[in-house]
Amino acid sequence: MQLALNGRGQVSPNPVVGAVVVKDGQVIGEGWHREYGGPHAERLAIEDAESNGNDVAGSTVYVSLEPCGHHGNQPPCAELLRDRGVAEVVVGCDDSSEKTAGVGPALLEDAGIEVRFASGAQAARARGLVQDFRKFSATGRPLVTLKMATSLDGRVAGPGGEPIHLSSPDTDLLVHEWRAASDGVAVGAGTVRADDPRLTARGVEVAKQPRRILFGGSDSIEPGSAVLEDLSEAPVILISRPGEASGPSPDLADLGVEVIEVEAADGPARFESALDALGERGIHSILLEGGPRLAGSALEAGCVDRIEVFIAPRLLGEGPPMVELERTIDLQEISVSRSGTDVRLSAVLREW
Repeated sequence: MQLALNGRGQVSPNPVVGAVVVKDGQVIGEGWHREYGGPHAERLAIEDAESNGNDVAGSTVYVSLEPCGHHGNQPPCAELLRDRGVAEVVVGCDDSSEKTAGVGPALLEDAGIEVRFASGAQAARARGLVQDFRKFSATGRPLVTLKMATSLDGRVAGPGGEPIHLSSPDTDLLVHEWRAASDGVAVGAGTVRADDPRLTARGVEVAKQPRRILFGGSDSIEPGSAVLEDLSEAPVILISRPGEASGPSPDLADLGVEVIEVEAADGPARFESALDALGERGIHSILLEGGPRLAGSALEAGCVDRIEVFIAPRLLGEGPPMVELERTIDLQEISVSRSGTDVRLSAVLREW
């Protein structure tokens, strides 16, 4: 599972996967899925073992996600394990996708190879690595992580909406790591106007910049806005109602902005429709960064899977609230930690 994390931000729309080959009590090979379309973790782990002169016959292979049993961009890993004569395969998490679920383990068991699945905390951790893959397989929608930064008194900006940077340097770095690991970063029109964010991953290793997803009309994007920079590396998608994107300059289509028109009467329904459209474009994970109205729409639609809140040790007194809701939403099983000078609250709303 530690090896699998090396593939974060590099393998989407595939899941992150790690594998280890063990024989006679010794680790003889390691591998992880490194890039979309490239060799899978099991194949790389076996190649690692064999490149050092080890015979993998009779070995045990530990893999964080069940080995595939179908032909895709790569040949089936289950067939490779069978043909190499491994004795046992220990699986962290089952594969929930329709074309793959159970096929690989069944092939291995038919060949007389013992297959064991992790349980308890280990299984939960393995599932946690591939929540985006599992949700997309089940719904066709991306996994949504809502990230918010707030003052002690629940404000996200100063009086009149004046932008105020609340997060500590440690939190900033963590958020950029999350951006680098996500397929998309989303904000509302108000955030674009008020903060002029770039929404790219910076100061961290980036295999591919996330797509920048904006909810609002073209009037929320001023000429020279930071989100119009580096469009070739970090594309921009504008989610708008019909006709909203045909307003004043700039001409977004000419600039290379993709416009998705969503017909929906209210914010929650609009957010749901947007997720369907984004899923159709192969986006498996979204980091939702603001602002209060967009966050409220996503929560009221029941479309948020994880919440990350950073509370800064500051009192602002006035300003817009962290989130705007029309109903109460109770969160269960919140974990609390430190992020520099901030307090971090993490909650999982839905497991896949």
